[in-house]
Amino acid sequence: MTLPNGPALSPLQQRIRTWKFILSPLSAIEERYSEYGDVFRTNTNSLFPFIYFCNPKAIQQIFTADPDIFGLGGSNGVLGHFVGENSLLLLDGDRHRQQRKLLMPPFHGDRMRSYGDLIYKITSDVISQWEIDKPFPIRKSTQEISLKVILGAVFGLNQGERYEKLRLLMSDVLDSMSSPLSSIFLFFRFLQKDWGSWSPWGRFLRKKQELHELTLAEIATAKKEGNHRDDILSLLLEARDETGNPMSDEEIKDELLTMLMAGHETTASALAWALYWIDKIPSVREKLRAELATLPNNSDKVAITKLPYLNAVCQETLRIYPIVTNAFPRVVQKPIEIMGYQLEPGMVAIVSIYLTHHREDIYPEPKQFKPERFLERQFSPYEYLPFGGGSRRCIGSAFALFEMKLVLATILSQYELKLVSNRLIKPVRRGVTMAPPGNMRMVVKQKFRE
Repeated sequence: MTLPNGPALSPLQQRIRTWKFILSPLSAIEERYSEYGDVFRTNTNSLFPFIYFCNPKAIQQIFTADPDIFGLGGSNGVLGHFVGENSLLLLDGDRHRQQRKLLMPPFHGDRMRSYGDLIYKITSDVISQWEIDKPFPIRKSTQEISLKVILGAVFGLNQGERYEKLRLLMSDVLDSMSSPLSSIFLFFRFLQKDWGSWSPWGRFLRKKQELHELTLAEIATAKKEGNHRDDILSLLLEARDETGNPMSDEEIKDELLTMLMAGHETTASALAWALYWIDKIPSVREKLRAELATLPNNSDKVAITKLPYLNAVCQETLRIYPIVTNAFPRVVQKPIEIMGYQLEPGMVAIVSIYLTHHREDIYPEPKQFKPERFLERQFSPYEYLPFGGGSRRCIGSAFALFEMKLVLATILSQYELKLVSNRLIKPVRRGVTMAPPGNMRMVVKQKFRE
């Protein structure tokens, strides 16, 4: 079959469409979906177009294809602005498989549970600063929680000068490219000019370089301290490949930065969305509270993470507004047929997480927040894929869900939060992710215990 192409666009029309994909990506792909259906292409004037898929059969074919069929081919270059060239996100082929194997142990279930007390303590400390009836931007709090958790898990830091430097730099780097408008610097090379520290791109590059240098300094410190630490950095220093070789400092640095960026931003947004929906739909809040009340105490972190309705709320949060709207782009290396469509080398296959999660045939009333759908049936990894899939599935997915559940349980057991405004909130671009607006505010109406 011939790929849906649509009419040829003038240069001006193509620019307008590109801007819409950057500034309003969800409405842009929904328009294309309503016009062409399960398969459509963008940048239609290019010899190497992006081909979007949201049919589970197509997604299965893409995720289970021979590794030689698809590669990255520079398609994730925008991520390279935040992480180094050795990041798992930017690696391909055998090197990607080898590095992924080295990075798996820190995210193993048994290892992960050791972070439960850390997550609970940090959450309790942050929310203890909330004041009754004083509105505040909720994402700022969830960002503080997730940043402190990831710094503690990755570096074993929770206070002191080194911690403060890393915390401030992380926030500066991410915030500098976080608004819908500033995000355009990530997509247009002609804007990426270093005109000095006063220019947006120049300031971003200098902050990023400082962060890289601080991370290398933390690696050197960890080496000096030897086996007296219990963090992800220490595990990576001990990791060895099949030939017994350790990772280089540069490789460790780039992987640590990947964890900091990916594990911090995405979880902060997901938590803010969850709290939005929990208040927006009172029945969800009451069911969650009732379920949490069935536990004898909140000290059993594993029991909390196994609560079915809490799990369903987290899953539905990541379904309705996935933080990352597309799975990793796959550049076709060898000809392949997907659902009858012939893809040629150079084309880029895009699995749309957002469109898949909004299919009426899989999720009736997809615009409605209904956690019960995850209690009523199981969804395949080609129908529900908030963390991507195949060999590129996010290795931190279990950690992210673990953290989400513990943070939400901690907040709901101590506070009643209400939205300041009842208006419907829409996602906005935040760098390479979609997030609730930074000015979404909530207020504490009741404190259940000290």
